[in-house]
Amino acid sequence: MLSAGEFTNHLSRPEPSIPRVLTILSFVLEKLVARNNSLVDDLTQPLDALSCGSAAIGKRLNPFHGVRAPSISIPKYLERLYKYTDCSPSCFVVGYVYIDRLVHKHPDSLVLSLNVHRLLVTSIMVASKMLDDVHYNNAFYAKVGGVSNAELNRLEVEFLFLLDFGVTVSSRVFESYCFHLEKEMMLNGACQTIERALVLPITDVADVPEISENMQSSSSESKNHGL
Repeated sequence: MLSAGEFTNHLSRPEPSIPRVLTILSFVLEKLVARNNSLVDDLTQPLDALSCGSAAIGKRLNPFHGVRAPSISIPKYLERLYKYTDCSPSCFVVGYVYIDRLVHKHPDSLVLSLNVHRLLVTSIMVASKMLDDVHYNNAFYAKVGGVSNAELNRLEVEFLFLLDFGVTVSSRVFESYCFHLEKEMMLNGACQTIERALVLPITDVADVPEISENMQSSSSESKNHGL
């Protein structure tokens, strides 16, 4: 595991090209979030959103909910995670596997605009720890993801327990999810394949810009800033 003080300046490294998996995953997640947001809107009208919506969709993912949806889009957020954490493209597929496992284990839980960013930074961080020989620590991922280190630590523990610590992904499962994501693009008229591996130089935490706005989590409005 790497800490922020061990690295050279990021400014001299070339801008990384965006792997196709980010485009594919962004498309799939944006479609999922839009569908789920619409479902919640239907469930909460004309009743009060807090009293009805939380009961209708369950509370398992409440720790990942923000007060409001971040302004940064899913594609831009994924690009940010990729650019600054240097995790392999495979981590994004495995992170998606984790999120899919989570919602299958807890079918009353929905991936929404309020929680998708925190789910992404947590799942990709865990995936990087499982897949990459060299990876950044939680403090670095927290800065890149726009949350506090303490919050990300809590989210990681919550995430692992929600998965019953089922974070092993076989090569067969990995390939099946790659195929599923590629098929989603083909069904929408775009033929793209997912890269299986890519290595990039490492980044210094001082070179990571802040996310443009600070938003509080719903679980700790008075303490935590970020998404």
